[in-house]
Amino acid sequence: MHLSSRHIDAFLALAQQRSFTRAAAACHLSQPAFSALVRSLEEGLGLRLFDRTTRHVDLTPEGEHFLESALRLRAEIDSALGAVRDAAELRRGRVAIALLPSLAAGWLPGLLADFRADHPQIELDIADVLSEPCIERVASGRADFALAAIRADTPSLQAEPFCSDGFHLVCRADHPLARRRPRGGLQVQDLAPWPFVHLARTSSVRQYLEAALHPHALNTLMEVEQLATVMGMVRAGLGISVVPTLTLFHFAHPDLVTRPLPLPALTRQIFLVRRRDRSLSVAASELYRRVMENRPRV
Repeated sequence: MHLSSRHIDAFLALAQQRSFTRAAAACHLSQPAFSALVRSLEEGLGLRLFDRTTRHVDLTPEGEHFLESALRLRAEIDSALGAVRDAAELRRGRVAIALLPSLAAGWLPGLLADFRADHPQIELDIADVLSEPCIERVASGRADFALAAIRADTPSLQAEPFCSDGFHLVCRADHPLARRRPRGGLQVQDLAPWPFVHLARTSSVRQYLEAALHPHALNTLMEVEQLATVMGMVRAGLGISVVPTLTLFHFAHPDLVTRPLPLPALTRQIFLVRRRDRSLSVAASELYRRVMENRPRV
């Protein structure tokens, strides 16, 4: 049979009230409609659940046994409905996002602090990883959406423009390039003579930089994985580097200066990537809305 919550509620009301009149009123039904509901439950189960007399309504032994199950089912239904209502009202839920470390460290914390203040019960899963792992997390379902420097438009993924990012030279304050103010800005040939601290080839920063400077080569001194390491090496006077505008907070130090590097091809595009075949949860939709409304302004 098709057992509905209306059947469960009618059974429990009659088991409690032991009166069709009072139970029907508790369920906001007419007595004939209520009686038909109880009858359809008994017929569907093939069991008599109540003994009826002109003066009393009592549970049969089978009814007593079914009462335990009905109470458990009602509790499970209430729990399920409560969880759905909590999710709809952002009192419960989980959001997983993946994004570039530069965004995760500089732009995201303030936005997440506001989100957390408004929705403290929402669980947050933040992965600060490079672009390819960002995309992989969305594709595998481990992230609701990602912010990456890859336009991952595929049959299963969709990408929409999020923001663009310029690049800056970073060097010591006493470096000759810090004092130069060439007309039209710094050029590739201005960087070529100096030892250069590169990020690893797997980073989007390195890939954008090499594509924009090709066929020119820089005087590579070393390759490192972290922007904090770049800062330390440049501050020690070991070399210069070029970093995205969104990462300049790493280099806010009195020993260092930054200069825009306005090369036509040197602009990093950031995309928001999500699954085509999967709707965002209520919690993820709310964070997505805030992310899109508070994009970095570079």
